[in-house]
Amino acid sequence: MAKIAGAPISWGVCEVPGWGAVLPADTVLSEMRSLGLTATELGPPDYLPAQPEALKALLSGHGLTLVGGFLAVTLHTDVQATLAEADRVAGVLRAGGAEVLVLAAATGLDGYDERPQLTADEWATLVGTCASIREIAAGHGLRTVLHPHVGTHVEREAEVERFLADSDLQLCLDTGHLLIGGTDPVELARRHPDRIGHVHLKDVRDEVAAKVRSGEIGYTDAVEQGIYVPLGDGDVDVQALVELVHEAGYTGWFVLEQDTRLNHGSLEDKPVKDTARSLAHLSKIL
Repeated sequence: MAKIAGAPISWGVCEVPGWGAVLPADTVLSEMRSLGLTATELGPPDYLPAQPEALKALLSGHGLTLVGGFLAVTLHTDVQATLAEADRVAGVLRAGGAEVLVLAAATGLDGYDERPQLTADEWATLVGTCASIREIAAGHGLRTVLHPHVGTHVEREAEVERFLADSDLQLCLDTGHLLIGGTDPVELARRHPDRIGHVHLKDVRDEVAAKVRSGEIGYTDAVEQGIYVPLGDGDVDVQALVELVHEAGYTGWFVLEQDTRLNHGSLEDKPVKDTARSLAHLSKIL
């Protein structure tokens, strides 16, 4: 039986300041449950309660369990502050019964539209910080994966391959962010089947993704222009990817994610409709 979860980002809940309208947690969780989902990721730090009993009560009240959580932090600098935040978030995740901490190599800038280059020493620090966070997370009973993500220091195919060579952490295979960054997620899974530790399923319009890769538009504008579409409507070969990781022995979660921005007072029915279509497509594959 495949394990399928939702994520608050599909409802427009994002860690980027000023991203858009933020729906109440009760609304997001109840809509997830209405679709038949029984698990979710945490969402941005402190969107759901950090206090263990309050978190457990909120999730159980909606019939949901916690899978893991996304943590975008600077891995190449401010290491002690980063480790402290990782320890805090890992504690929240464990209290909620989660399994995995999903790291991203944030630049230290707000949003995902600018990306300074790292020096060789900064890259080495990034790799070392990942290893330290893995140990911290393991102390909370969690696995750690690195999420290649647009606008972070592990985005493009060369960076993904460099990270795989320099670190032994597994990856969060995010089909959308990989494709936007220029990596075919199916080929990546074929080359490195043993390095897939978590899966975020997105579908992407590659014609818009190409504009992001070329620098014609930023990531935020791309989301506004509809770069993400329900599974089956874009250019990611979702069926081939799911079949490939299954054949390789993957038994983890498939998290339905579609980065979304909501304007105040409009489009508030889009998340549940799009997630329902993605869920139906994935169910056919499975």
